[in-house]
Amino acid sequence: MVEEKIKDATKILNLLRSMSDYRPHFEIIGNYRLIDDGVRPEATIMLRANGKEMHEAETGVGPVDALAKVLKKSLKSIFPEIDQVKLVDFSSRIFDPGAGTAAGVEVEILFSNSQDAWRVKAFSENINRASFLALVDGFEYGIYISRSPTPTLPLEGEGEGRG
Repeated sequence: MVEEKIKDATKILNLLRSMSDYRPHFEIIGNYRLIDDGVRPEATIMLRANGKEMHEAETGVGPVDALAKVLKKSLKSIFPEIDQVKLVDFSSRIFDPGAGTAAGVEVEILFSNSQDAWRVKAFSENINRASFLALVDGFEYGIYISRSPTPTLPLEGEGEGRG
């Protein structure tokens, strides 16, 4: 995967959200729930898509896996293309190392499907929350590029990659 081909989905989604006619493909109702017993984490969410409300639960090998699985499970009936969206890489970094375990965390996730690759970033004081926000944006962007006739914005090519 060539770095310059990776889209900055966070920037693109922020631009789209600033446009008055943009509507996300789905919305989270309330908040997610995550139970992590150290063996088999379970995530539960409620979301709305195309006027339909869904309430799902799923387990995973870790908290991020459980969150990704429950989002995909919830979205698949309306957006079958979500099965093609893959989490390729995951990283996190803390801000203010002096704050220790109370430090803010930035999560970055690299996604791909059969044609595109995109990166999302999210920030929270809670690594699970930052991961969830990044997953939501990553799946939203995956649906956006599969459903939009020309998913291109004027600034899409600017500032991509790291630098």
